[in-house]
Amino acid sequence: MSKILIVEDDKGISDYIILELKHEGFETVLAESGRQALECFDEENPDLILLDLMIPELNGIEVLRRIRKTSTVPIIVETARGDTIDKINALNEGADDYIVKPYEIEELLARINALLRRASYGSSKDSVIKYKNLELNLQSMGIKVEGQDLKLSKTEYFLLKFFMENPGKVLSRSDLIDAIWGKDYYIDENTIDVYVGYLRSKFSAISKEEFIKTVRGSGYILCKR
Repeated sequence: MSKILIVEDDKGISDYIILELKHEGFETVLAESGRQALECFDEENPDLILLDLMIPELNGIEVLRRIRKTSTVPIIVETARGDTIDKINALNEGADDYIVKPYEIEELLARINALLRRASYGSSKDSVIKYKNLELNLQSMGIKVEGQDLKLSKTEYFLLKFFMENPGKVLSRSDLIDAIWGKDYYIDENTIDVYVGYLRSKFSAISKEEFIKTVRGSGYILCKR
């Protein structure tokens, strides 16, 4: 059973979220201020945090910043409609996702399940995955290409990890979306092309090797020459 820390000072909202999450089989912990959120985080060791940015004592951005100093726990921030700056600041400080109020509970559940699936990728018994001149460390989320460190975003990391777990297999855009974001999460298939482009660009800065190839009409494949 996954434990979710809900950081929300509006009792009407928190009661509703807790009821729905418990119905879906989640354990919940509630914090109604920034300081209480940090205390609950230390004591409860949650699997995911749902963090409202507008909370008393310490605001959500400061809570996010402090948690990210010691933990990579998945964090979804709640933002008000139109608050683009809050979204950007939260993502820059390490939030994994955001959801705009007001939202449907089905959307929240889809985002929670997608992040928990992504987090579970790092629970493999093997701490390192190797393929050709690529090396991926599951504990540190570090990547090396031909012995050189490569910095990737979290989405790029999980995309590469899925490729390295399935070398020589043609993966459709739908396969990649389901693996990274989950079956219940809508992502335009063109998004995969964008992220594959990011990976290729970063690889090319270090190596002449073509790691990810396009299979016309089917998807992509990580393969040897």
